[in-house]
Amino acid sequence: MPTFAYKTISGAARATIQATDRPSAVRELMRRGITPVSVEAIDLTAPDRAAPGLPTPAAPARPDAGERASSAGSIFASRAMSRSEMASFIRELGTAVQAGLPLIQALRTIARQGRSQRQRAVLEKIIGEVEHGRSLADAFASTGREFGELVINMVRAGEASGRLEDVLHQAAELLDQDVKLRRSILSATMYPFILLALLVIGVIVIVTFIVPRVLEPLKGQVTSLPLPTRIVQGVADFFGGYWWAVIPAVVVGVYGTGVLYAQPAWRLKFDTFILRVPILGRLLRDVAVARFTRTLGTLTAAGVPILQSLRITKGTLGNRAMERVIDDVAEQVAGGRTIAEPMERSGYFPPMLVQIVNLGERSGRLDEMLNQAARSFEDRTETSVKLFTTALPPILVVILACCVGFLVLAILLPMLQMQDSIR
Repeated sequence: MPTFAYKTISGAARATIQATDRPSAVRELMRRGITPVSVEAIDLTAPDRAAPGLPTPAAPARPDAGERASSAGSIFASRAMSRSEMASFIRELGTAVQAGLPLIQALRTIARQGRSQRQRAVLEKIIGEVEHGRSLADAFASTGREFGELVINMVRAGEASGRLEDVLHQAAELLDQDVKLRRSILSATMYPFILLALLVIGVIVIVTFIVPRVLEPLKGQVTSLPLPTRIVQGVADFFGGYWWAVIPAVVVGVYGTGVLYAQPAWRLKFDTFILRVPILGRLLRDVAVARFTRTLGTLTAAGVPILQSLRITKGTLGNRAMERVIDDVAEQVAGGRTIAEPMERSGYFPPMLVQIVNLGERSGRLDEMLNQAARSFEDRTETSVKLFTTALPPILVVILACCVGFLVLAILLPMLQMQDSIR
């Protein structure tokens, strides 16, 4: 029977176990309460190998449910690490474990590397949980909302498969790609939205302070003001007389919109509508598709079950309409059917991705094909971001030109009308 060498999560000395294959060795270790960091086949005929043995270290005592529920203290009420900092931490941990450092020693080394007091508190919390016998995934979960469900489940799958160091690198890569995508969208949309804010402020200032002074001499000179002039005059009078009500009205409007958006039915209607908006809808679809491809491929490659992977992936899309499609996909998979069919029926996913998923399911290489396609869809997202950045400023300029033209028309029409009456 083959012999496998393994290292435990507590950093104990390298030991061996006999099993028919690697998955069986992992399952046997987990059954005995041993959480392996790595499991590798060894050749006992080599002179430097120890004689086969089967150590059975005692399973560490596990805390009860009450202790686990109370383990996330108040210091973890909000995240201590940004996504980029978390990606760096997970990558450093994966590199340290891959280099052969015991997990606790690796965590202590990373904790000493000049991190903030809040981050060190999080790492000390994790170290304490691991020292008391918990797995790394449970230690991550004990910090409350610090580590997301995606990272925790990937680490748990890595521990169960004996590929913790590989999965940690995969999780870091996934977080890096998400950070890159977020920064790309933020940098692309910042300028257009600043331009839009300046446009709104400029129009309010012109209508409130400049237009009334220009139209004041015309009052009494013209019997009936033209419609554009009356509209501008009414807006100017409103802002001049009720300026104190504008800010509370905006606050109430924003709050009311947020309340409606929090309702599942209204959120679904809004997200369905916004996907149909030209340019913006395509951008949001491409972002969701890129996240879906990268996340599902990474999770399935890490060994997370497909139904659990779909549930986790759904939370990364950011659009309820597309999340509902993933719910339908999960129902189909639970019933023994395919992933590709409900994706194609929704119309939200590109045909190329549907074909990739279909081929991956048939060939049993879904994770590999999704990870290969992820880069292509991320490039497509960058193209959509550039298109949005290129198209939005001219649209805002056209809107600004229309507003200025309307204001000029509102001022010139009564002047022309007065000139005609003098003739």
